[in-house]
Amino acid sequence: MIYICIPTYNESQTVGVLLWRIRRVFQDYSREYEIIVYDDGSTDGTREILAPYAEVIPLSIMGGDTRRGYAFALDRLVREVSRRTRYARRDALIVMQADFTDQPEHIPELVKRFEGGADIVAARQEMTEAPAPVRRLRQFANWVARSGVPPAESADPFTSYRLYRISVLRELLKSLGETPSLTSNGWAANLELLLRARPFARRVENVDLAPRYDVRTRETRVRPFADAMSLVRFSRRAKTLTSAGGAA
Repeated sequence: MIYICIPTYNESQTVGVLLWRIRRVFQDYSREYEIIVYDDGSTDGTREILAPYAEVIPLSIMGGDTRRGYAFALDRLVREVSRRTRYARRDALIVMQADFTDQPEHIPELVKRFEGGADIVAARQEMTEAPAPVRRLRQFANWVARSGVPPAESADPFTSYRLYRISVLRELLKSLGETPSLTSNGWAANLELLLRARPFARRVENVDLAPRYDVRTRETRVRPFADAMSLVRFSRRAKTLTSAGGAA
């Protein structure tokens, strides 16, 4: 089973089309799949748009009326998939954005690496065509990486498009107990999940998959300074995440 996990907040313009694109991918790609969307208190009718799709595609909708933030949504998705999977070694979780930045047509390439034995597969995304706020955050992040974040394969703080073997995530959650798996704000949560999960993975692979900033319908939500400060705060405790067990 491939679980496609999508955190959303006010994505009514794109999320429906995205679901159909995912469905079309799996019509041509013989793998069992399920889509799980965590709607983080959207106010633009995102959840109302999602509801009819649950009748025609394998879709589950989670979430609440109050916005809790990206890290909270990602944590809820990881815990839900870990709970519901029956074959943790054979199943995978893919995290992707709802705004068309991550292309559903790239899913087979992620899964191919997973089937070849990788426990974590990360999209390595060039930022040459990225919006100015994203490029500025990249510059901040490169400085943070040089000044404190431990070296890590695929440790791109912007990239949410990743595949995780669910047994790796289960081991991570087991080591944490009731402690939240993610404590960083914004995009730093992506890097935190990677570094927490890495000690439980035997093999990590990168794959070059270009993001598409030119096809989404809204402005980027990246806040260069605020997100950079979150990365700085994260870097202060990042070394503990690469120790055995990944617990902080």
